[in-house]
Amino acid sequence: MYEYENEGTDVSAKAYAPGHITGFFQIHEHEDPHHKGSTGCGIVLNGGVTTEVKVGESVDETEIFLNGKRVEGKTTRTVIDLITDVPVRVKSWAEIPVGCGFGASGAGAIGAAYSLNRALSLNQTAKNLTEYAHVAEVVNRSGLGDIAAQSNGGVVIRLRPGGSFFGSVDRIPAPEAQVFCIVLGEISTDAVLSDGATASKINAAGKAAMSELLEKPTLENFMLHAKDFASKTGLLSDRARDVIEAVEAANCGYASQAMLGDTIFAVNPDGQEFELYETLEEFGEVLEFGISTCVPKLIVE
Repeated sequence: MYEYENEGTDVSAKAYAPGHITGFFQIHEHEDPHHKGSTGCGIVLNGGVTTEVKVGESVDETEIFLNGKRVEGKTTRTVIDLITDVPVRVKSWAEIPVGCGFGASGAGAIGAAYSLNRALSLNQTAKNLTEYAHVAEVVNRSGLGDIAAQSNGGVVIRLRPGGSFFGSVDRIPAPEAQVFCIVLGEISTDAVLSDGATASKINAAGKAAMSELLEKPTLENFMLHAKDFASKTGLLSDRARDVIEAVEAANCGYASQAMLGDTIFAVNPDGQEFELYETLEEFGEVLEFGISTCVPKLIVE
């Protein structure tokens, strides 16, 4: 636990962390949050969350704001509690949807850790900061594997669960494809993870998908097994199924549902992206991102 020593002044710091969409996963429970997490595979996006923290004389209580509105911010608040006893004002701006399977809570947690490290001159390593964010995520059940992916970038295969000291990841060498998304609604991560029957389906389907992916680690194969996972677990919504079937009928790419969110994500690794975009826009507003190798970083202004 760290305490702020420069009383009488305010210090601010800002950091950025990318979003992440999970295609399939397997839950790994453990009484130690450092070992708890998930295995699976997902895509890190070039859109994320920017987080600014302020500490000092003018900050007399911890407050968390997201896109200008005060929020409870349980995961970010836990990161703060793990790092310091001093009050912190946190302001985050998300360029990705919140609560829809884009890893926004994880991005905000990592950004808070990086920013606090700078503001409080803690001189912690990236691995330590990532560990704080991972523990905060799994304790609050806002996610299980986003932090591991967001800290590495690309199309990330999470091979072993846990934080940065215990988990293990690899990557699919994917082309620089665009990722098109349609947000259909929200799904409560906590509610899904707390349902025993659903968790059993997730683990069976996630284990099978991982085995198949590792035999042929390509972006196309990932998308196919992500779609199968969504269907087998019962998490695939009717509207999401309609969009996926439309993409398949048009033969213009691959589509699946983000985990955990009622969100469609689609790619065309062959570069035929215009037809894919046209097919998707029949169902709603299409958000466009890129597959990003970006990792969390400080922003110096």
